[in-house]
Parts: sequence; C-alpha cells; structure tokens
Amino acid sequence: MSIFRHLVGVITTGLFIVFTSAVFIPLMVLALLKVGIPLARWQALCNRWLDGLASLWMNANAGHQKLLLPTQIEIEGLTNLSRQEWYMMVANHQSWVDILLLLRIFNGRIPYLKFFLKQSLIWVPLLGLAWWALEFPFMRRHTKAQIARAPSLQGKDIEQTRKACEKFRYNPVTIINFLEGTRFTKEKYAQQQSSYRHLLMPKAGGLAFTLAAMNGQLHRLLDVTIYYPDGIPTYWDYACGRVKRIQIHIRQLPIPTELIGDYTGDAEFRAGFQQWVNQLWQEKDALIEQMASRREN
Repeated sequence: MSIFRHLVGVITTGLFIVFTSAVFIPLMVLALLKVGIPLARWQALCNRWLDGLASLWMNANAGHQKLLLPTQIEIEGLTNLSRQEWYMMVANHQSWVDILLLLRIFNGRIPYLKFFLKQSLIWVPLLGLAWWALEFPFMRRHTKAQIARAPSLQGKDIEQTRKACEKFRYNPVTIINFLEGTRFTKEKYAQQQSSYRHLLMPKAGGLAFTLAAMNGQLHRLLDVTIYYPDGIPTYWDYACGRVKRIQIHIRQLPIPTELIGDYTGDAEFRAGFQQWVNQLWQEKDALIEQMASRREN
C-alpha cells in the first residue's frame, strides 16, 4: 500500500476521533441531566437531543468519508423509509466496516439505530460511555456451561432484552440484530459447518426475544445484505480508501403477529420461528450468490 493511502487512513481515523471527542462532552452533560431529573417529559426531550447529537456526529463522519474515500457504494432498495416508523433491522456481518456503512446510509432516513452490545464494550474509551448515554442495550450472554454451574442465570438474558426494549416503546427506533452473532470468517464458517454458502448459521433467539419484548411495536423488518465484491475488508482497508466497491441490498418486509410469541416455552412457536429465520437466511444466501456470479461474469 502506498504512503498516500496510509496518510488517508490516518486522516480518516483522526477525523473519527476528533468528531467523537467534540460530541462526547455535550453528550455526557445531557445524559447526566437526564438521569438527574427523573421526569418523563424531560427525559423524552433529552433522548431527542441525544439522538440529534448522534445524528450530527454521523453526518460529520459521513461527510469526510465521502470526501476522502473513493469507495463506490451501490445501494438498492433505499426508498419508502420513514423516521416515524419502528423498524427491526437484520444484516449479515463480515467486518467492522458493516457498522460504518449502516450508520452512513441510514442516518436521517430512519430512526436512530440501536445495537445490542456485549457488556465488555462499555469499557471502550469514549464510545462505551457514549453508547451508554444513547441507551444502547448492553447484554451479558451466559453460556450453557455457566447456566449449568449456576441455574439461577437461566432466563437472565431474556429479562435483560425485555428491560432494554422497554425504553424503545415510546419513541420511533431502529433495532439492529446481526443474526450470525459474530463476524464471518473462513475459520468460523468451517467450525460451524454452515449449511449456507456465504453466511454463518443464524441465531433466532435474540430476534424472537426482541420482537416479543416490543410486543408488536416493531412494524417493519429491514433485511440488509452487504456484499464486498473485492473481498471482505478490514477497517484499515476502508479508512485508507482501498475498497473500490460495496453493494448493499435492502428490502422491507412486514412483521406478522405470528412472529411474536414465547420462544423459550412454546416448542411449536420456536420451531416455526426458526423455520422463518432459516428461510430468510436462504434467500439472503441466494442473493449473495447472485451478486458474486454477476461479478465473475
């Protein structure tokens, strides 16, 4: 890679840090004022201001990415979206670049995106506190081995999901779920022995718990497929402007009431929900195959 490209990467990363630092202080002040004055209307107003600051941060970052990076982003289906709607978004996950892309293309078109984050990410400098201030839900997932050692942990993750989603029921929101649960790598793909050609196995439980916790408040599903024609990039590849093309396909689907139920206690519902998720993933896998075939031809 040329020295020029490394310089672009340094500038891009530097601007991310500068804009994050500039927004951090007012974000923290607002968050503390919201916590310190426990009035519902005041807290709702603070939430709008906090989301506004986050949108400003995303607009600033989108601006320098467009200016500095030559990446051509081809988007299909970015229409008929509303900031007054409640959305559930699912997407395949391959790189940290995925998150930058989603924030870049959807900001201002739909309600602010909320990610479910691992509990450990709250310790990320600046960003961890910012995510806390913006009420991103932090989740502590328990393994089967941990639950076996401490049965009282059974169902704790479901309760966490329910409490987190309770905050999202009063203002429009977009909740995003990477169904694979982790970024795609060849090693993970081989370890899972995935039945898909381009995807890891989807985990249906988190999506089912979220839909149930929101109790019908999420009206539309945004199914986002991200494809990198030249291979999956690292953050540094993207920041340096080495990624020439990215293809993104978006489709909107209704969320029928049949998808809201007791995933843990109702075996019949669980089987039906898993079948629906598997069908969704088969269609996504076929779409990526089509994208790859067009590139080869």
